[in-house]
Amino acid sequence: MTAYEPEGATGRPGGAGPRGTPGADAGYDAVVLAGGAARRLGGEDKPGVRVGGRTLLDRVLAACADATRTVVVARPRPTARPVEWAREDPPGGGPLAALDAGLRHTGEPYVLVLSADLPFLEEKTVRRLLDTLRAGTPHEIPGASRPARPGYATRIEGPGTRHDGHDTCHDDPGTRADGSGTRADGPGARLDGVLLTDPDGRDQPLVAVYRADALRRELGALAAAHGSLSGLPLRRLVAALDLTRITDPVASFDCDTWNDIAAARARIREHGHVLDEWISAVKDELGIDLDVDTGVLLDLARDAAHGVARPAAPLTTFLVGYAAARAGGGPEAVAEAARKAAALALRWADEDTPDARPDSGPPAAPATPATPATEPDAG
Repeated sequence: MTAYEPEGATGRPGGAGPRGTPGADAGYDAVVLAGGAARRLGGEDKPGVRVGGRTLLDRVLAACADATRTVVVARPRPTARPVEWAREDPPGGGPLAALDAGLRHTGEPYVLVLSADLPFLEEKTVRRLLDTLRAGTPHEIPGASRPARPGYATRIEGPGTRHDGHDTCHDDPGTRADGSGTRADGPGARLDGVLLTDPDGRDQPLVAVYRADALRRELGALAAAHGSLSGLPLRRLVAALDLTRITDPVASFDCDTWNDIAAARARIREHGHVLDEWISAVKDELGIDLDVDTGVLLDLARDAAHGVARPAAPLTTFLVGYAAARAGGGPEAVAEAARKAAALALRWADEDTPDARPDSGPPAAPATPATPATEPDAG
C-alpha cells in the first residue's frame, strides 16, 4: 500500500480535458467525498474501515480507476492508487461545500460523484451511469427511470437521510437553486445527471454522474443565494437538476453503521463472491493492475493438483506468474504460460495410466505378413 499525498497527482496521465459540449466518448473526472463525522460509527474514520482487507475508500477508488482525474475531498491518507486531494473551507462544511471544493480540480465534461462508503460499487456500474448520461436527451434513454413530469426532479415522499446526515428528500421539484423557476423541458432538453436509487427508492446523489457545467451552474446559484455553501443540504442541489434514476440495490449499498459493515464483510465471504474479492484484494495490496482469466489459472491449479501432487498447484501457478513477468507481463503472457504448464500437467498425468506405453520414439512399422513357403509337388 502506497501513500499518494502530493497535490497534483492524477488518476492517469493526461490530466484534465477540455471543457465544452461532451461527445459520446468524452472522459470523466471523479470526486469522492471522504469527510464527514461518521457519528453512527462512533466517530470512526469510516473511509479507513476495512471490508475484505481493503479500506472502503480504496474499494470506491477501484471502481473509478479509469477516471481522467480522481479528487478525494478529505485529509490526505495512504491509498492504493494515485489521487489528488482537496478540502472544503472550512473543513466540515458539509457535502455541497465538499463537492464544490472537489469540482474546482476537475476539467472533464462529466463528473462522477461518490461517497467513500460504497463497498460493492464496481466499474460496470460506473460505466452504466456514464453510458446513460452520454445517451443524450431524456427521451432517448431506454430503460431508465424518469420522473412523472419530464424535465422535473423526482419528488421523494417523506424524510430520508443518508451518507452521514445528507438529506435525500426533495422539495419544490423543478425549481432552480436561485429560485428562478422550472427548467426548460421538451425534446431538446439535456439531462443534468444520472444517479442510483436504493432498494427503497431513495435517491443516492453520491452515487451519480453529472454534467460538470450543470453542477457549476447550480452550485454557483446556491452560493449566490445563501452567501455560502457551508451547511446547506445536498437536496438543495439535487432538486434543481434534471436527473434520471437507475435502481441498483447492491452498488447503492452504503455503510452507515457497524451493522452495515458486518453485513458487507459477511457478503464478500459468500461462495459466489469470495474468490473475486480475494483476487481484487491481493492485486491492490501488491500494486498489480492486471485482468487475467482466473478460470484458466484455476483449471491449471486443478490439473497440477490432481495430475501431479496437491502442493504442485500453488507452486505451478507461482511459476506461471514468474514466467509471464519475464515475458513482459500482460494477460496474453499469463495465458500462454498457463497453457504450456497445463499441457505439461496433462502429459504428466497421462503417463500414470495403466495403458500408457513408453515414449521411446515413433512406433515400429507393422510387420509384413510372411509369404507362404512353396511346397514341393506331390506328383
